Amino acid sequence: MDVLHGKKRVLILSEGFGAGHTQAAYALAVSLEQHCSTIETRVLELGSFLHPTLAPWIFHAYKKTLISTPKLYGRLYRSQYKKSLNRLTQLALHRIFYAQTAAIIQNWSPQAIVCTHPFPSVVVSRLKRAGLTIPLCTVITDYDVHGTWVSNEVNKYMVSTEDVKNKLLGRGISATQVEITGIPVHPSFREAHDKAMIRQQFQLASMPTVLVMGGGWGLIGGDSLSEHLMKWRDRIQFIFCLGNNEKALAKLAMDARYQHPNIHLLGFTQEIGKLMEVSDLLVTKPGGMTCSEGLAKSIPMLFYDPIPGQEEENVHYFTQHGFGEPIRSADTIASWLTMLAIRYTDVEAKRASNYHRKMNLPSADCSEVIMQLLG
Repeated sequence: MDVLHGKKRVLILSEGFGAGHTQAAYALAVSLEQHCSTIETRVLELGSFLHPTLAPWIFHAYKKTLISTPKLYGRLYRSQYKKSLNRLTQLALHRIFYAQTAAIIQNWSPQAIVCTHPFPSVVVSRLKRAGLTIPLCTVITDYDVHGTWVSNEVNKYMVSTEDVKNKLLGRGISATQVEITGIPVHPSFREAHDKAMIRQQFQLASMPTVLVMGGGWGLIGGDSLSEHLMKWRDRIQFIFCLGNNEKALAKLAMDARYQHPNIHLLGFTQEIGKLMEVSDLLVTKPGGMTCSEGLAKSIPMLFYDPIPGQEEENVHYFTQHGFGEPIRSADTIASWLTMLAIRYTDVEAKRASNYHRKMNLPSADCSEVIMQLLG
């Protein structure tokens, strides 16, 4: 307990391999502090914090591998699917992180540690084997569970679905260690916003609207996807969110096809929840966080270019439960955009159906799980 402030501290550790892990960390931090005024949180991307020069090179190499050789990444993901990190990787993490992470924990004295990426979870698990007694929660930020997440030292897993829970049980984790909470999204995604004010803020028209997202890296689909969407720009409004990809944003801004009053190009924004509120369809990379945010807003989703491995599993889950579908051909896009332009009430009915279906999904509250561990 922080004697001076009378607060309990929660240290939330993430990594910069894609934006979703850290978004989940900050969403959880906000939720915890809203739930309880006596909780203080601190969010760290462990690699970036401890090694600010080295980390960007590692993240760049990871991103380049995913973009240039996704099939290779998929093979590696599947070959290691049921395995924990190999000894060489564990040794590297030991050399790079363990001593400094132990010092951070000792200096800040948290009453609980939460990890939203497997690497810090592995680091803290090893510290617990060496005698650390602070409770460890691990939030699995996809709709699948790779072997790198699994450790007996985790006191509580927070997972997206019953299926993920069962996979953990099959790998020797006790049922008492797992809570189905869903992936934490910022509390603002559960709020209703005034659509007229949002349209005024972003200079949007009141018309059928499609939100196109490429995740934090702004990986908007190739020319084929763009060509199919642009055919409808006179009848449907498009919002393209390019995340931190300033190069892609500048390229689209120079493209004559996108210079149209019904097309809006945005870079990084913290107001995706508002944009989902005024949009009728989400066309997106199927990252775990983006899909969870879309689920919170009940918006129908179309998925393109899933990364082999976890994103394919995300597509499978959301398709199986009727919240979205993969773009298998131009016909998928044409079907939805025709519905938007001609049978708009059908799209509204689909969103209403998504809302009722999501309300029936099993889900605890991430914040409450952590507060129970804090006592």
